[in-house]
Amino acid sequence: MSLLQRVVDEAVANIRGLVRFEAQLDQAAAMVSRCLLGGHKLLLCGNGGSASDATHLATEFLCRYQEDRRPYPAISLTANGEFMTAVCNDYSSDEIFARQVRGLGQKGDVLIAFTTSGRSKNVLRAIEEASSVGMESICFSGRDGGFTKGLATLELLVPGNSTARIQEAHKLLFHVLCEMVEKELPKS
Repeated sequence: MSLLQRVVDEAVANIRGLVRFEAQLDQAAAMVSRCLLGGHKLLLCGNGGSASDATHLATEFLCRYQEDRRPYPAISLTANGEFMTAVCNDYSSDEIFARQVRGLGQKGDVLIAFTTSGRSKNVLRAIEEASSVGMESICFSGRDGGFTKGLATLELLVPGNSTARIQEAHKLLFHVLCEMVEKELPKS
């Protein structure tokens, strides 16, 4: 079997297994819709490829996913390099997202965090900080959930050991989330 065939087979099996997240996606869509329709905002975070996912999802809400509609406030906490390096220098890299959640987050807002391993201390701190300011949180995680397991209001934990397969699953799940939420948002 070729490498490509093996990877495609793994990816297909992984994607087929995602139907088990239907109830969690319904809950996530209700949470995000309530947030945005209530005039609140989304804050999103992650590291590496998960940072890219956070920015991608923020863009889907701030620009649009499929429907032509008004923009909704979604802020990727990964996008300000100057701030992040200042926090790393003055405090710790563990605080790069938590300080932004503390400064920008309010009750009614929702934090969406991505971590393929569940072991990102800065994502853990962001979830803790969101809770302390009265925000709800959604964590897209992987493997065994790591440090973040059970901390978020809602968790979408994709088991497995392949970072690539976990990230592919996260992307499909958040695209379905976008489609579900967009159906609830006014067109203008």
